Amino acid sequence: MPGKMKWINKEANPRLQNVLSSELEVTPYFSQILINRGIKDTEEARAFLFGDISSCHDPYLLKDMDRAVQRIEQAVSSGEKILVYGDYDVDGITSTALLSGKLTELNARHQTFIPHRMDDGYGLNGEAVKMAGDSGVGLLVTVDCGINSVEEVEIANNKGIDVIITDHHEVRKKALPNAYAVVSPRREDCRYPFKDLAGVGIAYKLAMALSDNDLLPGKYLDLVALGTIADVAPLNGENRLLAKAGLERLRVTESPGIKALIDIAGLEQRGLTCRNIAFALAPRINAMGRVGSADMALELFITDDRRRAVEIAATLDRENRNRQCLEREILKSALEKARRDVDLASEKIIVLADDSWHPGVIGIVASRIAEEFTRPAILISLDGENGKGSGRAAGGFDLFKAVNGANEHLVGFGGHEAACGIKIKRNSVEGFRKKLNSIADEYFLGNKELSPELSIDVEMPLSQLGMKLIRELNLLMPHGPGNAEPVLAVRGLKVKTRPREIGKSGVKFLVTDGRVSAEAITFRKNFFYRPLPGETIDLAYTPSINSYNGVDSLQLNIRDIRPSE
Repeated sequence: MPGKMKWINKEANPRLQNVLSSELEVTPYFSQILINRGIKDTEEARAFLFGDISSCHDPYLLKDMDRAVQRIEQAVSSGEKILVYGDYDVDGITSTALLSGKLTELNARHQTFIPHRMDDGYGLNGEAVKMAGDSGVGLLVTVDCGINSVEEVEIANNKGIDVIITDHHEVRKKALPNAYAVVSPRREDCRYPFKDLAGVGIAYKLAMALSDNDLLPGKYLDLVALGTIADVAPLNGENRLLAKAGLERLRVTESPGIKALIDIAGLEQRGLTCRNIAFALAPRINAMGRVGSADMALELFITDDRRRAVEIAATLDRENRNRQCLEREILKSALEKARRDVDLASEKIIVLADDSWHPGVIGIVASRIAEEFTRPAILISLDGENGKGSGRAAGGFDLFKAVNGANEHLVGFGGHEAACGIKIKRNSVEGFRKKLNSIADEYFLGNKELSPELSIDVEMPLSQLGMKLIRELNLLMPHGPGNAEPVLAVRGLKVKTRPREIGKSGVKFLVTDGRVSAEAITFRKNFFYRPLPGETIDLAYTPSINSYNGVDSLQLNIRDIRPSE
């Protein structure tokens, strides 16, 4: 449908444009794109474009880092048994693998534990902590979890286990757990300058501190890139530096597990991108943990056996295909239920529940529902009188804040601005839905339409899009939340050729502004209407160069399209 998205043009700053263009020797258009990303001066621009991990912050700026290091070193020197307790998603698995690798380097007596999604649930599990104590564990180190596990840490304390928490999630309890150390930039009393590290980023910081504050070898950076990008952490500040260095490492990694995963996904290692990680590698890593145990995914990153790595990668690939089938079934059911049961004219948050939905897959489906109806969505898997839910945000809405406002209807919850997980009683679902929507009504100020917005970095004539600007745009990579791919716009283009299908769901056609012609292309099925030759259109796009048979040509990757007014 044409014109589905609302275009929001960023405000131009001609004065700063001129300064940056002159001092950086870049085009004014690129200068404006930097300004749109919060760049205020040349020094900041150079750091953003050319900074590396040597400019990362001192890990000891993290509150309790000194206590965590001292306690781990004590455990290592005394031969005390250490347990690294992770999470079953990519961030948690890579965090566990990274810290385990560092402890192996230190000859620490340690083991790892990844909770089973169905049996243990998310985060520290009280029964698992008791078992750790019974097996002789004296120190438990969490990665990517634990910041709200007040009761579970007390269980550990009563078992004589010291707990070090490393986590990046929002603090939702009034008091922090009574742990030996709590390492998190989310603590109110933590002065660490960058608050948005992923769990694996904090594990990396701990490993750095255990290495006398030295930057770690590249073998750790590939794990940091995988976890940070897969967890949809903002790719600005320190995350950008870590992801950028990690991507470079992934392109040459010798890790048998990572290489096997890249091969089974059919990717070219040298050309790996954030998109490859998000849509090809991460789903395969996540697949086991969604419906069962993530132990095999952890083994993939730890093993040095190439044959075993290939076996594990094949298993993850097979489980991912099974997950996709399950996801399609639940999506079909959820779409039918949403269209039948939800009053889309008045409900700005979709809350759906069903007894047949698998709790390991509903988060992915919630994301699809949120995209389809352009509003936040929470899906709940019911089992007897209990339910587990996953939610995804849309339209800049802070889902964590909204869920926190409706927590009187919940048994428990966690998450962040863009996603949440909840535990709820069956008879509380309706009250939860009503409360969430009353919160959303205030946020959206009663607007009836929730149109998706598309931020336009720059409007410019197509004839101004040259190789120099495209080379400049490449400096902005890697892209992700907080550093989205730049979106350019042009009005009044003429369609030269009839759109033709390519691949499974792609479409491409030629457009011109009268001086320059270019190929417009999309692989997003049913994303836009198909204009006729001779029609005049406005186009929002991300530019790239298509290389084919040794010939480079301009390509416009369509973000939105509509008839010219």
